[in-house]
Amino acid sequence: MAMHGFLNIDKPAGMTSHDVIAHIRRSARQKRVGHAGTLDPAATGVLVVALGNATRLIEYVQDATSKRYLATVYLGATTTTDDAEGQVLATVAVPPLDRAALEEALEPFRGEILQVPPMYSALHHQGRRLHELAREGIVVERAARPVTIERLELLDWDSPRLILDIMCSKGTYIRSLARDLGESLGCGAHLQALRRTAVGTFLIEQATPLAQLIDEPGDTDPLSQALLPPEIAVVDWPVVRLGTEAVRQVRNGSAIAFTDIDADRVRAHGSEGELLALLVRAGDLWKPVKVFDWS
Repeated sequence: MAMHGFLNIDKPAGMTSHDVIAHIRRSARQKRVGHAGTLDPAATGVLVVALGNATRLIEYVQDATSKRYLATVYLGATTTTDDAEGQVLATVAVPPLDRAALEEALEPFRGEILQVPPMYSALHHQGRRLHELAREGIVVERAARPVTIERLELLDWDSPRLILDIMCSKGTYIRSLARDLGESLGCGAHLQALRRTAVGTFLIEQATPLAQLIDEPGDTDPLSQALLPPEIAVVDWPVVRLGTEAVRQVRNGSAIAFTDIDADRVRAHGSEGELLALLVRAGDLWKPVKVFDWS
């Protein structure tokens, strides 16, 4: 029987996000598995994985939630990839810096900023991914993109390393942040280590190490025990409970009417408590935009 829901996985270092998906597919014995936001192979931490029809909810985890990271930035050395995986391009002596000087350097990176993505990224340029071009020694100009750094806190400073607690929007590259911070300090820098500690409501404290989910191939018990309900993707949406007739109408794709909801979108649940549909306001009615069948 197919499983439907989300896994909050603590990804180990040395694996791609695609590798994790492949392991979960084999363990769950089902093909419909996807993730909400890639982690670089060297990075660890929260990787949100959807199974079954819950994959239709990935966009609400991926697009509309903040990501949080614990980042170790190494000053005085730049690399080809802006992280520790790349070759060192240049080394420069790190100037004497105290916390006040670092705080002053961090301030321009808080809030809404423009950020140039790294060459070693999965973004496309004229039909090819940037990292493919980079491996061929080709460097192309990348347009700066708006991102939001909601939190940028200096946790520790022990030259040449500083540790940052970062909360940011989708599309933010922590490698680019490390690179740009090093540039602003005049000594260069790269991202030495990265751990994702949250994706929206998915927290590292509640994440399950991948090894616990794949130790016994074909045994779905560890997966089912760790599986979170599909509605966790939209847990902050207002809830409406529908009666039998309203359930029938929504299943048929018809708009329905109800009052006393001060919102533009809601999640509708059936009589058994299961997530039935996502509804959006359409004038005086509510129109289903996604209807689910968990059977």
